[in-house]
Amino acid sequence: MNATPLDIDTDPKAYLAHHESLDESAADALLDDRELAVRAQVRDVVAHEVAPRAAAADRTHQFVHDSYQALATAGLAGLIFPRHLGGTADTNVAYAAAMEEITAGCAATSLVYMTQMHAAYPILITGSPELAERYIPGLLTGAAYGALGITEPGAGSDVASLRSVAAPVPGGYSLSGSKTFITTGDRADVIICFATVDRALGRRGVTAFVLNGQWEGLGRGTPLSKMGMHGSSTAELFFDGVPIPADHRLGDEGGGWQVVMNSVIKSRISAAAQGVGLARAAYGRALRVLTRAHGPKLPDEAAFALATLRGKLLQGRLLLFGVAREVDRSSSPNAGRIGIMKQTCTDLGFDTAREAMRILGPYGDLTDVGVERCLRDAKVTQIYDGTNEVQRMLIARDTARKERA
Repeated sequence: MNATPLDIDTDPKAYLAHHESLDESAADALLDDRELAVRAQVRDVVAHEVAPRAAAADRTHQFVHDSYQALATAGLAGLIFPRHLGGTADTNVAYAAAMEEITAGCAATSLVYMTQMHAAYPILITGSPELAERYIPGLLTGAAYGALGITEPGAGSDVASLRSVAAPVPGGYSLSGSKTFITTGDRADVIICFATVDRALGRRGVTAFVLNGQWEGLGRGTPLSKMGMHGSSTAELFFDGVPIPADHRLGDEGGGWQVVMNSVIKSRISAAAQGVGLARAAYGRALRVLTRAHGPKLPDEAAFALATLRGKLLQGRLLLFGVAREVDRSSSPNAGRIGIMKQTCTDLGFDTAREAMRILGPYGDLTDVGVERCLRDAKVTQIYDGTNEVQRMLIARDTARKERA
């Protein structure tokens, strides 16, 4: 078996033909003409500008600036945002399809891409028109990078236990505390920060703010060393009396919990799409290597294992697009189904990469093959945007509510 770099990593035509062969008509039937067109445009940019850079970014840990800028320059970074802010007013299904495509080519680029959306979206839904006009266009054009500041050393999924304090002062607030595991935190120009105005209030004290990355009192740690997603930086943030003008608060004082709850619907679509994209990448790479070694008729054990993976990948796509469509159509989408989507699709990404490595034997561990990168990148998707243990808890609660009804 030849372990040289795959042609899909170096030849855009080979990349496009390969990924077109992995499309499934049953999943495509859930996409309308516009959503299919968005997917095709994203796939083309990924083939030419993103996928060829992915292995080097993973190896060198270089931030995937050029890859993200290629997507932004093509007008693909604001799919779910209104046109007057520089977006294209597309559906969540189009966004999910785009995220899957980007992730299949470079998961680190997809993490930067989704973080831009995650930073802009709270401003869109709860910020003033002035804040939206000031900050969102730059995030969508790539002129600015954004970050979402929720996690703290002692508060991850439990937002109510935040220790960072935004103390009310004349004209605004003074922010003190720290955040950790913040994607793009080392370079963010726009930071959506969640802090409490009073620790004694618990969830009712959590408030959301927009921070300018140049404000006095804001410090940044050295990017953390990680198992995967090497082309995306993760850092700590430190706040030493950062002054926040009152007009940079998002929503009401004490309304930050609801901002989080409204935002995680989008972020869990992002993570689920990453899971499907990583599953597709791992499956496709394994198929490519085995076909190169054996021709179109694979050994039965490998063929049967790949058949199982293909079925699971199709199931993941159907779940992703189906729940994203529900989010498009409903003002209050079901939290249980969103949890099922996030947990199932991110588990799919990790499990598929692990199985692809098993099928390939010693070749699965080679960096030139790229499946081990899929495995490393997939693990964190099971952790962020609400751990999969949290998702199972939400699913269980929803199941109990249905039974009581």
